[in-house]
Amino acid sequence: MTPEVTGPYRKSSYSLQEGNCVEIAPTTIGGHSIRDSKEKHGPHLTFTRGAWQAFLLGVRQGEFDR
Repeated sequence: MTPEVTGPYRKSSYSLQEGNCVEIAPTTIGGHSIRDSKEKHGPHLTFTRGAWQAFLLGVRQGEFDR
């Protein structure tokens, strides 16, 4: 079963209006769907709740810092 988006896509309040952003929305599996704000009808990535939480933890811990 493919999870469906259950709420509106939103982007960070830090994003500029040029549209070079990613947007997230909650899904029926408790995870999140991610898409490019310039390609609203294009492909998107869907993450389970656990995968999304692991990603956020990595961000907070600097795992993706250069």
